[in-house]
Amino acid sequence: MRHRAPPSGVTLDETDAAIVKGMLSRGDRQHDIAAWFGVNGGRIGEIASGKKFRDIPPAAADLLPPAGPYLRREAAVMREALEKARTALAQAEAMLQRR
Repeated sequence: MRHRAPPSGVTLDETDAAIVKGMLSRGDRQHDIAAWFGVNGGRIGEIASGKKFRDIPPAAADLLPPAGPYLRREAAVMREALEKARTALAQAEAMLQRR
């Protein structure tokens, strides 16, 4: 007997829908967008078809994540945070060496 996996609990809100629409306008693949948000591709299809969030306009290009294919959003966010931390540490070290 087959059982469904439990729901992930990840839902898309209006802000996410605007980003999805912006990514679709840019030409990103629905599969890649779904991976970025960690949702089933059907959720992206619902936004693309206007079934969900019909009246939400697309986000501006400068608010979109980099073009895919993607790691999951959490991994990309962690990578960005680590890069910022590396930069901050390098700047702090440089300041200490100048003293």
